[in-house]
Amino acid sequence: MKNIAVIGIGGVGGYFGGLLARRWEGDPELAVHFVARGAHLAEIKKNGLFLDAEKGKMTCRPRTATDSIAELPALDFCIVCVKGYDLPIVLGQLRERIGASTVILPLLNGVDIFERTRAVVQESYLHPACVYVSTHLEKPGLVVQRGSLAAIFLGADPGGLAENRSILPLLDAAGINYGWKDDPFAEIWIKYLFIAPFGLVTADSGKTIGEVILSAEHLNTVKGIMKEIIVMADRKGIELPATVMEDTLTKAAKFPFDTRTSFQRDFEAKGKPDERDLFGGSILRMGKELGVLTPLTEKVYASIMQKKPDKAAR
Repeated sequence: MKNIAVIGIGGVGGYFGGLLARRWEGDPELAVHFVARGAHLAEIKKNGLFLDAEKGKMTCRPRTATDSIAELPALDFCIVCVKGYDLPIVLGQLRERIGASTVILPLLNGVDIFERTRAVVQESYLHPACVYVSTHLEKPGLVVQRGSLAAIFLGADPGGLAENRSILPLLDAAGINYGWKDDPFAEIWIKYLFIAPFGLVTADSGKTIGEVILSAEHLNTVKGIMKEIIVMADRKGIELPATVMEDTLTKAAKFPFDTRTSFQRDFEAKGKPDERDLFGGSILRMGKELGVLTPLTEKVYASIMQKKPDKAAR
């Protein structure tokens, strides 16, 4: 029997993990395991994970649900869906459950997730990847997904290993949309070009993605931050399409009008850590390293820091 673990059953992990668990429930060939915590884990153990998605409403029951990675069996596949600030701890705990034959698919925000993961995990097959999906944890045991755009983009491990696409049949069987990319790092930067500016501006303004698009002031700020990121990508040798900004704005318009970004949701939650450093902080650091001016990012980031002190972030 093959074993696949989904680490972090929030919005992203709950959606993709839920579809996998639903498809492979009771199957003798593949067992799906969830790693969650708190009241959410307790509800999953009791009643399963309820997924309210565009594909339909369904109850998804993994083979096991636990808050301890140490309780997992040896893994053939691992999908990591935690927040960026939890990644180092999770990777350290995973090292006893993975090996050279394990395939890892990290679905986190950020342009350096592959590098950060590879620094800890040297042997496993590691897909550079990113994800587009509007989803959130509504309450313990309930994940909601809205909008037609729900897909994973991934590519081959660039570390010299033989190409491994063994995870793709599992995604196909579960009805998960994906795109295989010859240059996944360009796609990761394209995703960052969407999530970082919109994340920063929605968090700072309190507006939804739809409201930001309709506001000339906020949309101009988004575009300005995008331009700063595009210059940095060019300095790093990342080849982005000439129409990448227009394409990204078109993609953003496909999300439901009232979509709140994941960073915005965390930022607005009292006392909850957020990924401000992944978005704003990383842009500012890269700008200094690459000699790129980032005045709009600096302005929005300073406003965010003033509204919610950094002690609430990790």
